[in-house]
Amino acid sequence: KHESPVRYYDRSFLIYTYGKTLVAPGQRIGYIAMPPSMPDREELRTALFVAQSITGYAYPNALLQYAMGDLEKASVDVAALQRRRDRIVGALDAMGYETVKPEGTFYVLVRSPLEDDVAFTKLLAKENVYVLPGRLFELPRWFRISLTGNDDMVERALPGFERALDSVRLSKLS
Repeated sequence: KHESPVRYYDRSFLIYTYGKTLVAPGQRIGYIAMPPSMPDREELRTALFVAQSITGYAYPNALLQYAMGDLEKASVDVAALQRRRDRIVGALDAMGYETVKPEGTFYVLVRSPLEDDVAFTKLLAKENVYVLPGRLFELPRWFRISLTGNDDMVERALPGFERALDSVRLSKLS
């Protein structure tokens, strides 16, 4: 049986985010729950509201708010994410990429074979493989693959990863 720490510690609160729970990064919807016994509860509520207002991006869009009833019933297929992770990591390692196998996320980090991770992600895009360059999240020379696509998308992407890596290897020989 799960028991929340909020039940035992007055100065704690619970944060729930649908963006993480439903593997939908960037979707700003969730809630913060505070126990009624929390000291200075109203001051914290006000501070959180002000912080949300100031950021300007921490509001869910109207369509997402409307969909909440359906989203509450949704769940993530963790086994599918693990299967895709294992397939991508295994295949990329065999090709010669350096990967970081994630344990608790739905992204795989891969070292770019080029010094310029943006240039390499553009090379992958020419192969219809779309990834995020690492410098977007403070990891230059790396790129990030999302595991949220389907199995067919993973299989279709693998030859593109191989062609892009081969292209880099050939250019280094010239």
